[in-house]
Amino acid sequence: MEDNCDVCFGACGRCREAVHGADGACRAAGQIFHSKCFTCSSCCKMLTGEPFYTISGKIYCEDDFLYSGVHPKLEVCSSCGHLISDNVLQACGTSYHPSCFRCVVCGQSLEDQPFSVDTDNKKVYCVSDYHRVKAPRCAACKMPILPTEGSTDCIRVVSLNRSFHVECFGSEVDLI
Repeated sequence: MEDNCDVCFGACGRCREAVHGADGACRAAGQIFHSKCFTCSSCCKMLTGEPFYTISGKIYCEDDFLYSGVHPKLEVCSSCGHLISDNVLQACGTSYHPSCFRCVVCGQSLEDQPFSVDTDNKKVYCVSDYHRVKAPRCAACKMPILPTEGSTDCIRVVSLNRSFHVECFGSEVDLI
């Protein structure tokens, strides 16, 4: 019976020397390495059992990949302030983690949902809260002028720089 220690697994992806069973080997990025050769291309930290990243055939530890300029600059979430290392949701020129893109009033996730923003493009609202918070108020009844059920459009009457519900406008005219 043959001893596994003498088996050659192939050439090391770093030093190109033969990798034998007794050498302490690891497989990563589709290649085989001596454990001592599987290191960060920037800081030489041993990476066996550690997270690593590859760019243009070079291997990097997580710190060098994320923070030393090896990786293109990561986006910072506008909501939580943390780095976004996976999916970036862009809205109104701002970056978010998809899970952080929420209505400022009710906290509902707005990923894949219609939304509205305030005039400064800083606060994001679900459509119903936007209407509730930002809708013009009727000069007669003081209630917000909102879209009718199932609609996204509002109908309002503007007279003398005041807004009215259609049904309230007639009663206001009677008072004048």
